[in-house]
Amino acid sequence: MSNAENKQNVTNWGKYPKVKTNFHVTSDILKIKKIITKSNSIIARGNGRSYGDNSLNNDNILSTLHLNKFIFFDRENGIFECESGVILSDILDVIVPEGYFLPVTPGTKLITVGGAIGSDVHGKNNHSEGCFGDYLIDFKIITQDGELRKCSPTENSDLFWNTIGGMGLTGVIISARFSLKRIQTAYINQKVLKADNLEEIFKFFDESEDWTYSVAWIDCLQKGAKMGRSILMVGEHAKLSELPTKWGRNPLKPKKKFKLNVPFDFPSFILNTWSVKAFNYLYYFKQRKKIISNIVDYDTFFYPLDAINNWNRIYGKNGFIQYQFIIPKKVGKEGMTKILKAIAKSGQGSFLAVLKLYKKGNLKAHNSFPIDGYSLALDFKINKKLPLLVRELDEIVEYYGGRIYLAKDSMSKKSLIDYVKVPQTNKFDSLQRKRIENY
Repeated sequence: MSNAENKQNVTNWGKYPKVKTNFHVTSDILKIKKIITKSNSIIARGNGRSYGDNSLNNDNILSTLHLNKFIFFDRENGIFECESGVILSDILDVIVPEGYFLPVTPGTKLITVGGAIGSDVHGKNNHSEGCFGDYLIDFKIITQDGELRKCSPTENSDLFWNTIGGMGLTGVIISARFSLKRIQTAYINQKVLKADNLEEIFKFFDESEDWTYSVAWIDCLQKGAKMGRSILMVGEHAKLSELPTKWGRNPLKPKKKFKLNVPFDFPSFILNTWSVKAFNYLYYFKQRKKIISNIVDYDTFFYPLDAINNWNRIYGKNGFIQYQFIIPKKVGKEGMTKILKAIAKSGQGSFLAVLKLYKKGNLKAHNSFPIDGYSLALDFKINKKLPLLVRELDEIVEYYGGRIYLAKDSMSKKSLIDYVKVPQTNKFDSLQRKRIENY
């Protein structure tokens, strides 16, 4: 049977784009080395939860999901070691009852450790605690010559720093060791503030910089005086003394919740300007008070969408993209104003629009996405008009000296996404790299 007959269709969480490729699944290190050395072009793929094309390749994809073993958990010093295909949710199930939490986590716990390194994921605490790569001690990686190398800030350091945020273009990560953070409970002490417009949400962010975690939902379809109306959520890990009595009896084991499920792809017409406006209206006004304070479990605060299985089906069979950019803080208000005006004018609203404050990350991890600025992430349903909107947004982001997050990109222009520097003659090739080279 030919390779063409063995190929299968693969896509990521956004269901766009789709590729037909040779899909390899193994945990055998010798087999992995053989696949790499015999491939002209290949990319590693974890759980497929990235939105863009960064782990897609038309020639070969190597799944790391069978590299799913825990190696060591140092409970005294808070150090965890595991294979690269381990999913964050499985780590949390083990470390939270022991009084630890991930130092940095994205908005889903359903990604792999290898993906967290390759994307150098940044959570709600980037402004205060940096990116996932800041807590890496070392990792093992197979490079294009088939050699297994251990990398750390002092051993194979160039490869170490190039791999963090390098989108899998330096090799296949096999395992990693990283530090954890201590917690007293599995709950978050949260404050939620309603902002009337863009100026007020930026004011709230400035006043909340001392909070460890912060994130805002923003209504991207409002115009005029209401443009940028938002809800800011800030939080800290709750102390044992802050919990209600009913939770204090078992503070590190919150009650498991029932998960909803989207059983099929929604028809395309359901998600439109009017349905998004209706959702945004209801979401904004469900909170009647200007400020509320409460305590929620960590799943509610960090991973609200993980409570809905297959939520990507809401966007229909053609899928969606997530457009995430960052622009410097000094031009944040001006740049965001132009972005929001362009989106409102297009009518292609996003009901999952997330605004966050960032600080410049580790300078040695030069492939990392964050700079000192504001980031906005927006979901857009795939349609014929979307590429034109993306081009318009690209021009605004570029004008203000911003950049696009490569873990989510599949449409943006080369000048915004080629900040990742890896060797050009590299068999660890992704659809994204091929796209930007042929832009």
